[in-house]
Amino acid sequence: MMAPFDGFPQDTLRFLSELKANNNKAWFHDNKARYEALVREPALAFIESLAPGLAEISPHFRAIPKKVGGSLMRVYRDTRFARDKTPYKTNIGIQFRHELGKDVHAPGFYLHIEPENCFVGAGIWRPDGKTLNQIRSFMDDNPAAWKKALQSPGFAGQFSLDGDTLKRPPRGYAADHPLIEDLKRKDFIAFKPIPAEAIHSADLCRSVLQDFRCADALMGYLCTAINVNY
Repeated sequence: MMAPFDGFPQDTLRFLSELKANNNKAWFHDNKARYEALVREPALAFIESLAPGLAEISPHFRAIPKKVGGSLMRVYRDTRFARDKTPYKTNIGIQFRHELGKDVHAPGFYLHIEPENCFVGAGIWRPDGKTLNQIRSFMDDNPAAWKKALQSPGFAGQFSLDGDTLKRPPRGYAADHPLIEDLKRKDFIAFKPIPAEAIHSADLCRSVLQDFRCADALMGYLCTAINVNY
């Protein structure tokens, strides 16, 4: 059992800024102990502390406080096909994905920590073709429920949909479809900015769970669309 989460240390964001300015293996090796103390250890404590509340929102999403293979995303970047060959991510990414999901493309709740860019998120990022078609078909059949989810209390006015979209309507959908802009989406994700200073508070778990609850209608809609339990 880990120590109770009492906020990320005051130097966490400074460390991430320094990592961005010194994104190389030698610097990271020399500062590995700082990474453990300022990033990994508090992140794992946060995940463990958030788990009971997440289970109350939905028993089908997982908060896994493991160093590797859990909710904390790897600090190491996959540079095989990237133009940017810097080896490390300069943010903290924590994804609470659906129990049936094997990767970041599964339905999930998300916390992103980065200097000048902290936010909570919910939805499905870059679903595969089959999943994408399921969502579009469900949206076409259930447009009123989609609109209701986006207008739900706590979500509307705080969260905004983001991600990549097609330039043209997807095959099988008319350009004048009432939901054509949403049907063109390739990502079904919503973000809400949070103040950077919020990450240092022991109250972070409570506030993040409250934000996740505000995205409840969106997550329920998407899970229903792809036939997984919510």
